[in-house]
Amino acid sequence: MSVLDTLRYNSDGLIPAIIQDHENGQVLMMAWMNRESLSRTIESKLCTYWSRSRQKFWVKGETSGHVQHVKRIAVDCDLDALLIWVEQVGAACHENYRSCFFRDLAGDELRRNAERM
Repeated sequence: MSVLDTLRYNSDGLIPAIIQDHENGQVLMMAWMNRESLSRTIESKLCTYWSRSRQKFWVKGETSGHVQHVKRIAVDCDLDALLIWVEQVGAACHENYRSCFFRDLAGDELRRNAERM
């Protein structure tokens, strides 16, 4: 049995992955992985996710060139979430921001906290 089999995936076979910049600690994005996408990520050292909407694997940056080179993968104490440190090339967000978390909740508004790359 592989260590990947000991992880606690949800009822859809998925585990959340928080992606963080390995140099400065900035949280870049959150995505879903299944056992196979995690295995592919470990083997290739490039973040590979499971797209719930398209029902297929996607390697971050395969079309944009904004790839994520894996530096370290940690698992939380409950074995049900991943923290992945990466070297981010270009924008992590599909809206061309460095991080997907480019908006702050400010009262009843959303305010941008970053500029597009």
